[in-house]
Amino acid sequence: MANFKFLNPNPVYFPVTSSLNSYVICKSSLSPNLPNSNSSHLFGTTLSIILSHHSFTPTLSRRLVLASVSGIWDALTGGNSPREAVVAVRRGMLLFRQGDVLGSVFEFDKAIDLDPRQRAYLWQRGLSLYYLNRFEEGAEQFRVDVAQNPNDTEESIWCFLCEAQLYGVDEARRRFLEVGIDSRPVMREAYLMFKDGGDPEKV
Repeated sequence: MANFKFLNPNPVYFPVTSSLNSYVICKSSLSPNLPNSNSSHLFGTTLSIILSHHSFTPTLSRRLVLASVSGIWDALTGGNSPREAVVAVRRGMLLFRQGDVLGSVFEFDKAIDLDPRQRAYLWQRGLSLYYLNRFEEGAEQFRVDVAQNPNDTEESIWCFLCEAQLYGVDEARRRFLEVGIDSRPVMREAYLMFKDGGDPEKV
């Protein structure tokens, strides 16, 4: 699937994927009650620069694998909880898109209750927690995601943004999650900028 690139540097865009659908969510289109965070403009850049280059392929592939495994599990056990969990994830993404961030977390948590395997893939839940100022939970979610996919640059950065709110920038950099080398030059620069304080003009 093609990457999305935006010319407007002001909004913050969130690519949200499922096994069947993909969306791009703009912060400015959400509810006016959505909490604002200074982290959106850390180090003179906006998160739209980072997120507009999000690669959909790894998440899509992982979700397809999870859906396939869930289908096999259903066939073996006769249960439908994994299927209901996928529905809850989709509801959560829709609620986030509509500006109901708290409602989206409720649906993501419901998905985990129905199928605990979902937790390792729910980076969308991490975004919702971040915008609810629940930074400790958000950081934990992103750390779980990176443990599942150690090459996930975006989740490493989001974890840093959560922990910068909790511990300050210096400590958050000390705790920065190391990931593999990203094939996208802009993401490599973004990663180094947040990790080491590089030049925002290179992003």
